[in-house]
Amino acid sequence: MNAPVAPPPDNGGRILDEPLSEALSRRYLAYALSTITQRALPDVRDGLKPVHRRLLYAMRLLKLDPKTAAKKSARVVGDVIGKYHPHGDTAVYDALVRLAQDFSQRYPLIDGQGNFGNIDGDNAAAMRYTECRLTEAAQLLLEGIDEDAVDFRLTYDEQESEPAVLPAGYPNLLANGSSGIAVGMATSIPPHNAAELIDACLLILQRPSATTADLMAHVHGPDFPTGGVIVESAASLLETYETGRGGVRARARWVREDTARGGWRIVVTEIPYQVKKADLVEQLADLIESKKAPLLGDVRDESAEDMRLVIEPRARNVEPEVLMESVFRLSDLETRFPVNMNVLNARGAPVVMGLKAALQAFLDHRRDVLLRRGNFRLTKIEARLHILEGLLIVFLNLDEVIRIVRFEEEPKAQLIETFVLSDIQAEAILNTRLRQLARLEEMELRREHAELTEERAGLLAVLGSEAEQWKLVAVGLRGVRKQLGPTTDIGKRRSTFELAPTIDPTASLEAYVTREPITVIVSERGWIRAAKGRVEDPIALTFKEGDKLAFAVSAETTDKLMIFASDGRFFTLPCDKLPSARGHGEPLRLMIELDDKVDILSVFAHVPGRRRVLASKAGYGFVMIEDEAVAFRKAGKQVMSVDAKGPAICLEADGDHLAVVGDNGKCLIFPVAELPEMPRGKGVKLQSYREGGLRDARVFSEAVGAGWIDAGGRNRDWPNWRDWLGRRASSGKAAPKGFPAGKRFRPK
Repeated sequence: MNAPVAPPPDNGGRILDEPLSEALSRRYLAYALSTITQRALPDVRDGLKPVHRRLLYAMRLLKLDPKTAAKKSARVVGDVIGKYHPHGDTAVYDALVRLAQDFSQRYPLIDGQGNFGNIDGDNAAAMRYTECRLTEAAQLLLEGIDEDAVDFRLTYDEQESEPAVLPAGYPNLLANGSSGIAVGMATSIPPHNAAELIDACLLILQRPSATTADLMAHVHGPDFPTGGVIVESAASLLETYETGRGGVRARARWVREDTARGGWRIVVTEIPYQVKKADLVEQLADLIESKKAPLLGDVRDESAEDMRLVIEPRARNVEPEVLMESVFRLSDLETRFPVNMNVLNARGAPVVMGLKAALQAFLDHRRDVLLRRGNFRLTKIEARLHILEGLLIVFLNLDEVIRIVRFEEEPKAQLIETFVLSDIQAEAILNTRLRQLARLEEMELRREHAELTEERAGLLAVLGSEAEQWKLVAVGLRGVRKQLGPTTDIGKRRSTFELAPTIDPTASLEAYVTREPITVIVSERGWIRAAKGRVEDPIALTFKEGDKLAFAVSAETTDKLMIFASDGRFFTLPCDKLPSARGHGEPLRLMIELDDKVDILSVFAHVPGRRRVLASKAGYGFVMIEDEAVAFRKAGKQVMSVDAKGPAICLEADGDHLAVVGDNGKCLIFPVAELPEMPRGKGVKLQSYREGGLRDARVFSEAVGAGWIDAGGRNRDWPNWRDWLGRRASSGKAAPKGFPAGKRFRPK
């Protein structure tokens, strides 16, 4: 017989039968919400994330006040992860270290003793070596937390309680800034000057209808801990503060320092926020080594307690401003700090806020704290007044009270019955010592009763009037401003505002290039090289087998070489960076993003302000200023819209008339002035065709006259060219006698 099969074990309800997609989506959503609310986004009210809030609260319970002795950071980290924050000690200690770094926090919340890292990017010492305590700025955030100012909630193990938010005496969210990446969202808030933020808050209290522009009369912009110069325009900053999204461009602060024999050097005294100095020096050294910064000669770090980064120019004839503009463009001496004011509102929901909305949320929180502290104090006052009223009965009936206490078996019950007291009052009378029955004690009780009665009346008046509540909020903010104001060392503005100098971005690169004549040679297969001097006889040039000359352009090393492709794109290359003509050069397609199916139609040296006529195979065209087509991107710049009919034509607009010829052999001449001047686009119709399209075009001057070049390379005049004058977009008429059979003004 087969043995009986045992029933399956009881799973205790731990096995759920559900689709995998639903299980994953539910768990991932829970993870995402936890990341958003518990890790990445700060609270708009106190500007803190949970780990920072728990650190400050744990340090307060350890009595690590600014005037007490510091304790080991390991003690603080142990309390935080043991009671409040169920995560690794490394993450908690890293958060503690950041709160103590004066180059990371505009108003450090922790006073660190020991090695807490530096601006070079070196890590802090281990937590067993460093010590910490709270700062005055942190005390302002915690003030009133023992007076029922905020809600408390149970910790993760439900053994302790922790604050859901701190009272926050100043707008810490904007004062210290914040950054974090959650699931599907991120936050990036720059630090600001606390005194300016408080002034803006006071303006809102005085005039609730104040706009963001009004607030920016006080909050001029970010105030980074490392200083620097903000070169963002006022209009851009206004848009950023209106929407809560944008960016702030900041650059290093520098001075020129003269040296012996008429030389000079640049000394950088402040670098942009969150840039590591050691990485910056390495980056500048790489620019010198790779010759990407031709004006930069040397860089060295001479910093001690103060920042001192020395930049040497390669030549004295370069202007300091030109040198610095080139370095700003190539290095982290200029950075753009992204602004994304994504925060948790009072309900715990993520929302992007502008400047006014964030300050208003802080003010609403301060009013809530004021009301809660007022109610807490009122409860304490009423409890004390209740006891004082009972004690005063002792002095009015002292002999009877003593008799009851001495002779009655249950004096407490007898006191309650005789004098109509509460249990609390009777207990207070029985706990009164004999020496407190002196006459002076009675007077002191009456004085205290009167003071508390007056204070209670004042509290009731405040709690019953919203206007009085906002007045007290303003009084509190003015008091904080005295502690963090511009007259204090920590409150002085560090970042200043300037307009970026209007220096040609390419001038810095050209300033050091030796000006020499060259000939740019481009082969039909797309190989490019630059020969020194002028090539008088192109026939003497050698090419790879099967290749030959396509373009030979006279230029100088300081010029920009412009390349026009059949797909309507322009490419720009600096002539001093072209490969030499010792060999066959290099493939042009390695320097620019040019598809194999796209042909090179024109190559020339850029002349600022020069005008060109662009025409497409479809018979459309316009006039463009060359400056509009300059772009050093490898992908080039799309200037003309070209359809599938064929490539475009690029001509120098060195005359006043345009002659066009179609595939049908008809010619048309009209003034160049009839073409619009555009930076890019399709243009207007040049000539009408029933079949085919534009074959060729030529610009000429009326004073010189029109003509063409025959197959033998000889110039042929067109004496009666005025007979072909017509309206733009007309079909024209048959080409003159003797016109090339290829229907082109110049042989291809």
